[in-house]
Amino acid sequence: MSKSLDGDGVSESLDRDGMSNPRDEDTAPVTGPRLVAEPHKDGVDMAVAAARRVVAALLRAGDGTGADMNEIAARLDAVADGLTATAPSMEDRLAEMWRGEGVTRHDPVTGPENALAPPLHLHGKEDGSVEGVVTLDLPYQGPPGHVHGGISALLLDHTLGVANHWGGPSGMTAELTLRYLRPTPLFEPLTVVGRQVSVEGSRIRTVGEIRAGGRTCVTAEGLFINKQLPRPS
Repeated sequence: MSKSLDGDGVSESLDRDGMSNPRDEDTAPVTGPRLVAEPHKDGVDMAVAAARRVVAALLRAGDGTGADMNEIAARLDAVADGLTATAPSMEDRLAEMWRGEGVTRHDPVTGPENALAPPLHLHGKEDGSVEGVVTLDLPYQGPPGHVHGGISALLLDHTLGVANHWGGPSGMTAELTLRYLRPTPLFEPLTVVGRQVSVEGSRIRTVGEIRAGGRTCVTAEGLFINKQLPRPS
């Protein structure tokens, strides 16, 4: 699978050639660049966490619970109307999103301000990789009881980008190739890892994978180009 710009009872990780090797799951994170935003216990982060619960609860409930879904829809619409009425202009909000901490708070993988994000919390490892653990619920379902392949691609694209920030130069995705080895389960911890493997001029190559229960479910190989879009101001 390509994307344009923008294992077996033992834990594994990717070596510099993208192959899997046994590894210690308990290797501690090390100090280095800040990779993801920490969630706040108030403000928009807290509201977004509540919104994630609402989306998952709606999917779990469906129409068979006896709840008055029309009344719930009206309440949710009222919340959305109130937020929209007081929101800044799109230009001002985009500028605000891209200033400040040096890491984004709004992305759809790790962002505490984004209700689409699970969120996945990534940390850097001493071996040069990045890693995070996340459990996905019904909003991310594709096949019955399993993760949608596009969600796996989203998680890996972002994780490879963070691995570049940890391991060396970073840039934009030029190619992303995924191999789906087995279905990726919902409702259980998934380990998502990435590692930068080479830099040749502006071309950056990075690999990653998603594991469940010590078995690799999806692998990724990415080509990134060392360039960035200008930030809004």
